[in-house]
Amino acid sequence: DTSKITETTGSAVGNTEEKKPSKSQQLKKVFQEYGAVGVSLHIGISLISLGIFYMVVSSGVDMSAVLLKLGLKESLVQSKMAAGTSTFVVAYAIHKLFAPVRISITLVSVPFIVRYFRKVGFFKPPAAKP
Repeated sequence: DTSKITETTGSAVGNTEEKKPSKSQQLKKVFQEYGAVGVSLHIGISLISLGIFYMVVSSGVDMSAVLLKLGLKESLVQSKMAAGTSTFVVAYAIHKLFAPVRISITLVSVPFIVRYFRKVGFFKPPAAKP
């Protein structure tokens, strides 16, 4: 009868596991929960990121070597850094590669920023749910 116990516990463990939402799903949830603050912060981070990568690429830094040292696959780097592309296109491609980092920064920082603004009285406290 030990096989029945194993089957029972095995199925119970399988049912309790939940899939972790993807970064984009988490970002949508933050946008729904925090509204304009979340959207504004994410757009601000994205613009700063794009500007920094444009500045780095236009200054002549070999971004292919940097990305390879960071552990990105050579095929991915070469597909994003096609020969003869403009500085902006290369900067934008690198900017897109770092999307998970930008999303993570947004997901972590928005709740702290909103909590701080509520504490100092800049934002209203959240409405009570019925």
